[in-house]
Amino acid sequence: MTDTRPVPPTAVRGASVSGVRLQGVDVARAVALLGMMAAHIGGIADQLDWSDPSTWSAVAHGRPSTLFAVLAGVSIGLTSGRTTPPGPAVIGRVRARLAVRAAAVVAIGFVLIALDTPVYVILPTYGVLFLLVIPVLRVRPAWLLAIAGACAVLSPIVAVSTAPAYADAGMVGVQLGLVYPVVTFLAYVLVGLAVARSGLGPRRRFPDDAPAASGPCRWGEARGTQVVLLASGALVAATAYVVGTVLAPLPPGAAFAFPGVPYAADGSTPAEAVAQLFLSPRDHSSTTVDVVGTAGVAVAVIALCTLVFDGRGRVAERIAFPLAAVGSMPLTVYSGHLVVIAMLPTYPESAEAWGWFALVSILFAMVWRRFLGRGPLERAVAALASLVPMR
Repeated sequence: MTDTRPVPPTAVRGASVSGVRLQGVDVARAVALLGMMAAHIGGIADQLDWSDPSTWSAVAHGRPSTLFAVLAGVSIGLTSGRTTPPGPAVIGRVRARLAVRAAAVVAIGFVLIALDTPVYVILPTYGVLFLLVIPVLRVRPAWLLAIAGACAVLSPIVAVSTAPAYADAGMVGVQLGLVYPVVTFLAYVLVGLAVARSGLGPRRRFPDDAPAASGPCRWGEARGTQVVLLASGALVAATAYVVGTVLAPLPPGAAFAFPGVPYAADGSTPAEAVAQLFLSPRDHSSTTVDVVGTAGVAVAVIALCTLVFDGRGRVAERIAFPLAAVGSMPLTVYSGHLVVIAMLPTYPESAEAWGWFALVSILFAMVWRRFLGRGPLERAVAALASLVPMR
């Protein structure tokens, strides 16, 4: 399972193992962030029905948070060697830095939970996932996908079996164990790590903050990988949702079921209950079909964004900059919108409110990125991680 291929000497000496920054990944991250804002305050529809355009806003249920988790795996992969993770001389320090980042993210998450907003905070689970992937940083993509598949199968079983314990643990327990179950979201992070290891961008190494169009990047092989990821992600998602819709149509009341836990209506037969447990296409339900389908959507979105925006020259960079700026500081933007919600006298919930939050987030990120570079919370977490020397 462990990749034992030789590591370039630059990586052994402690040079950057991340390479050229992929602006498309930042754009995809912005899509996830703005989608989560829509789920929090956008007043979106309860259930998606493709035949009814008025319900299309419900696409923000579950999918942005899963895209965010897959992107976490992509980011971990990009900052730990991309297609070739470093050898023993460096990987231990990379793991230590990742552990520091995990602790910082968990701490920030608990601060946001203490604000007592009616929003389920993903960051504590996010930090725990960082820790869980530390042992598999050098595992090959095929094995990462195999482990992710096992997590997808186990996801509904674990969600249902642990739900009673977390349900009695108050708001904090609900957020940590029910809405963002660790086994479920571990599947997403592993998929993202496999995507990064597959060659999402050019393999030549560059400084961390080099723009995507600088230097003689070799994009040919990356383009092929991006196209394959786009096609396979879309195919996997479509297949999962078709299978789920045919074999486990949503029962009455499913749109209002608790997020993160599979749902079967009262009076369901054992066969119907099992079908809803594993095959239900309900958004944010932790069923196997939900995990596979949303992971496929996430992979397709990431591949599409990198295909459209990376290595396309200055014009593409300028077009992407507003969203890329937001996606370059996800911790700051995510935390900031929860702080603003906590400061408002009444909870905002409308398309107009989401529009204002999105606009202010984009303007703030653009100005900060243009004049100050890395986001404030990203800078602080990086400073903590840098306490672990790479040499």
